Parts: sequence; C-alpha cells; structure tokens
Amino acid sequence: MNKTKHKIAVYLHPETMEQLEQVYREDGCRSRTEFIEKAVRFYLAYLSASDSQSLLPNTFLSNMKSIVAESDNRVSRLLFKLAVEMAMMVNLLASISDVDDITLARLRGECIKEVKKLNGALSMEEAVKWQRG
Repeated sequence: MNKTKHKIAVYLHPETMEQLEQVYREDGCRSRTEFIEKAVRFYLAYLSASDSQSLLPNTFLSNMKSIVAESDNRVSRLLFKLAVEMAMMVNLLASISDVDDITLARLRGECIKEVKKLNGALSMEEAVKWQRG
C-alpha cells in the first residue's frame, strides 16, 4: 500500500469528538487519524457489501445459525409434547362431557377472546374464576 497520505479537514460535533477521544486508544489505534481511517474503511466495506456476510466472520454466522437451529428444534419438540398432552386432556374431557354444539362454539369464541386479552398467559385459576362468573 502507498505510504502517501492526504491531509483533509474533518469537522466533528463535540459529542462525537468526545467519543473519539475515549475510544481510539481502547481500539489499539496509535492516533485519531488511524482510528478515523479504520472507521472510514469499515463504513466503505459496509456500503459496498452485497450481503451482510462480508462484515461478519463466517464462523460467527455458522455458530449463530446452529444456535438458532437448535433452539428451533427444542421449541418444536416441546410444542409437540404439549400438543400431545392437550390432545389427551381434550379427549378425556370430551369422553366424560355432554356438551352441545352451540355451547361448544360459544366457549371457543369466549376462550379466543380471553387468550387474546391475556396475551396467551392463561392459568387454571383464571379459567376457574371465568367459569364461576
């Protein structure tokens, strides 16, 4: 790389200058000029990047993808187990109940409203209170 540098005037707001003074040494730069040049190069790379992968190391992206995939897998397994338990409960309850279609439809509508109102955080205590009126 050519050792010649061009001198330019840079005007910064006082708050930006304060941040620059605090951070440039922490970044391992020997001068404000070195820090500003690194920042400009980073921003130029950001602007010219066709995708975000050029700014993030591939190992980081790979690790993040595997963490998300594992989390997704875990949530899917738990939702499946919950659905099985719910199916068992609903079938047991249906086998001992004699509920007509109109009451069942009304109950579904009321439960939808209740779950929306509670943002999905329904508890047995709340359901008992609701059933008792």
